[in-house]
Amino acid sequence: MNHIKEYYEAISSGKINTSKEIKDTYEHLVKKITDTSDGFHFDETKANRIIEFAENFIVMPKSKSKETVKLLLWEKAMLQTIFGFVDENGHRQYHECLLEVGRKNGKSAIAGIIALYLLIADNERQPEIYTAANKLDQAKIVWQAGIDMIKSSGELSNLCKIRVGSVSTEFNGGLFKPLANDKNFDGINASLIILDEVHQYQTDELYNVLVDSQAMREQPLTLLTTTNGFVRDKFLDKKLEEYKKIINGYKDKSYIDNRRISFIYKLDNENEMYDENCWIKANPSIDAIRSRQMLRDDIERSKHDEQKKKDVLTKFFNIPQTGNFNYLTVEECSNKSTFDINELKPRYFIGGFDLSKVNDITSAVVMFKVPNDETFYVENINFMPSDKLEEHIRSDKIPYDIFVKRGWLRLCDGDSIDYKDVVSWFEEVRNRYDLYPYKIGYDAWSSNYIVTEMKKLYGKDTLIPVHQGAKSLSLPLQHLKVFLNNKQINYNNNQCMKMCLLNLQVQLDSNGNLNTIKNRNIHIRDDAACALLNAIYVYLNEMENYNNLIEY
Repeated sequence: MNHIKEYYEAISSGKINTSKEIKDTYEHLVKKITDTSDGFHFDETKANRIIEFAENFIVMPKSKSKETVKLLLWEKAMLQTIFGFVDENGHRQYHECLLEVGRKNGKSAIAGIIALYLLIADNERQPEIYTAANKLDQAKIVWQAGIDMIKSSGELSNLCKIRVGSVSTEFNGGLFKPLANDKNFDGINASLIILDEVHQYQTDELYNVLVDSQAMREQPLTLLTTTNGFVRDKFLDKKLEEYKKIINGYKDKSYIDNRRISFIYKLDNENEMYDENCWIKANPSIDAIRSRQMLRDDIERSKHDEQKKKDVLTKFFNIPQTGNFNYLTVEECSNKSTFDINELKPRYFIGGFDLSKVNDITSAVVMFKVPNDETFYVENINFMPSDKLEEHIRSDKIPYDIFVKRGWLRLCDGDSIDYKDVVSWFEEVRNRYDLYPYKIGYDAWSSNYIVTEMKKLYGKDTLIPVHQGAKSLSLPLQHLKVFLNNKQINYNNNQCMKMCLLNLQVQLDSNGNLNTIKNRNIHIRDDAACALLNAIYVYLNEMENYNNLIEY
């Protein structure tokens, strides 16, 4: 039975509602079944072996009937994809698979089935199966699911020897073991790696080490399973960006990667959260495993609790969100638009800067508008002491070296910020683009040197102090959200600015006014967003004068 075709027919006929990513993926897979031009073909016998293994030998531990598992259609289609497409030697095409699916849809169970199949029934000599995570407790979740399946099946119990911390199979020299990131991975020769809840990963360090351990395997497999989470611009976001390129490339051939496949179950937009017909997009096991009524209850509670709403959107529907105090959503902060100042030819800008401690990060922005255009164009530069670069890369887990290469971050000589560099950047903008400062907002706490120096250059009335409190910042914060929602802020795809916008944390004071939260975590960088807020404060107070000025 070809479940890939069966699933796609149900999707294309409207019988099953699913995400755009899933539709595009299965449209591609159905075409691949008859088109072998990429060097791989579909072997239905191999595709069905894992399904037969599961439905004949796997008993779900919590099953009251103790009957073997009956896989759902979406699960069968995914398994056939991973195991059915092979090269001329019969080796699997796909070496990496990402499964993003809503909570309580059985992803740990499906990962456990794959682990046991590769341990026992894949005809691999000395298979080494590892579940891995930053913490051992997390790594043990899928491993324990596999252990429970073994214990529930007489046939599997006879083949596997369960020890404390590992499972072995004597007939083929197999090993099934959980690993934590604090262990030494020397000497492992992984055939399967399962990385669970990768939304928590700050870096790709664990992933890289384990994938490298598969180098001697002819058909290695890395399985990434996750819901979405609150960690932004780290491992998962980068992986999703890569997989979206792959999916888009199925049609326009702009990006081709024949070794990776993804199954991204999510809502297409967050408003679908209130449409029960759309819930299946992120929850393909709804009504079979995932309780519809419990999901209803969670959504109802979220209507009166903003943090609960964020939890529901990200964990049950895989819509990316930011943390508890984060002010802006991923969608609000995302804008890949770019611009060329030389083409726009602006004459006057509103500036802003946010100074840090001398050994930290300082940020400055130039914001301008042009006639007959509601867009705020923003250029942003950030400064860091050169001697602190490697330290900040390690502590913040942010690729500042890449920011330097892209021109978003400049290094000051030595171990401290030289505020002369900030002044020089504003002068550089003025001289290079014939672009003059109308007003420049700054944190009233700022260094006397830079304020004095810039008043000498631009006049004392050009520098506007912005007191960092709710009285000054509540209105700019409200407008920032509106401008970003309307895609009116074009920050030239500066990823340092995007990072800072995502990190911007806000709270309400006792009077209901918004204010930024400062220094809750020294590794949470919002400097560029604060510099932009200072510029927006000035714009709101000088709106009529500035808008009149740019019309001439």
